[in-house]
Amino acid sequence: MRYRSGIGYDVHAFAEGRPLVLGGVTIPHGRGLAGHSDADVLSHAIADAILGAIGEPDIGHWFPPSDASIEGISSLKILEKAAELAAAAGGRIENIDSTLVAEEPRVGSHVPAMKAALAAALGIEPTDIGIKATTNEAMGFVGRREGIAALAVASVALPERRPLGS
Repeated sequence: MRYRSGIGYDVHAFAEGRPLVLGGVTIPHGRGLAGHSDADVLSHAIADAILGAIGEPDIGHWFPPSDASIEGISSLKILEKAAELAAAAGGRIENIDSTLVAEEPRVGSHVPAMKAALAAALGIEPTDIGIKATTNEAMGFVGRREGIAALAVASVALPERRPLGS
């Protein structure tokens, strides 16, 4: 096996009248995030990290915002697709490390539920997922409480590369 890493980053602005979904879990909060799907910024960053590790295009390719049939889709479905593509490439998701960047809300008490939901969608163990949270120290759009950002790294084991021409 060979090991490949991918990096994912996503950001969504806060929006009134929407639930706040992070890591597949609805978090009690006065505002949700704007987006074509459920706008789960953490799941989107993780999906892009997995897709990057296997050399596939980002989630916008697989789930374009122009596709009205997927409006409001659960981002756990996006993660399932990323895991399916990794498996189709002969890959195995080894681990995920992620960071939420937000001034609000506090998410620490929700991390175990997020890890369980993400692991179920990806077909891995919750212990294979790291979720950290930090603030932006009151700087920039996150610091002004305008939205949430997320970063993720995925490590995927893939079959050995075949030499060219074989």
